[in-house]
Amino acid sequence: MGQRGDDKIAFSEEQEALVVESWKVMKKDAASLGLKLFLRVFEIAPSTAKLFPFLRDSNVPLEKNPKLKQHAMYVFIMTCDSAAQLRKEGEVTVKDTTLKKLGASHSKYGVLNEHFEVLRFALLDTIKDAVPDMWGPEMKSAWTEAYNQLVAAIKQEMRRSS
Repeated sequence: MGQRGDDKIAFSEEQEALVVESWKVMKKDAASLGLKLFLRVFEIAPSTAKLFPFLRDSNVPLEKNPKLKQHAMYVFIMTCDSAAQLRKEGEVTVKDTTLKKLGASHSKYGVLNEHFEVLRFALLDTIKDAVPDMWGPEMKSAWTEAYNQLVAAIKQEMRRSS
């Protein structure tokens, strides 16, 4: 998992520093940024809301839905924590049990490659808005690499559970 051939993940010290520095700033707003991330996903691809069982029969507006708020914060924190640990650990550091659960649930609910693409776009957009003074091509590249590594690990688990 998280290996490219025999080498550790290609994630430079500079990329790590950018991710860690921006995550320190965003961490205090993780709940609102997580919700913003998912609202952006649903804005880009409204049909993705159907992937979440707790949203299917809900009449609560998305931005007020407590289950969505909880899920969004969890996803945002897990993604950012994993990104911040990537270089130090040399691989995605989500606990194996969590990764297996993520793979199984993403398979079960019909998550497709396109959904990961939408989430990446929305994540980068959310981070750009959260840390505009830090944002630039290097920051975008660092977060893209970190996100891609996490998604690769989740997809590997999805293949195992399908």
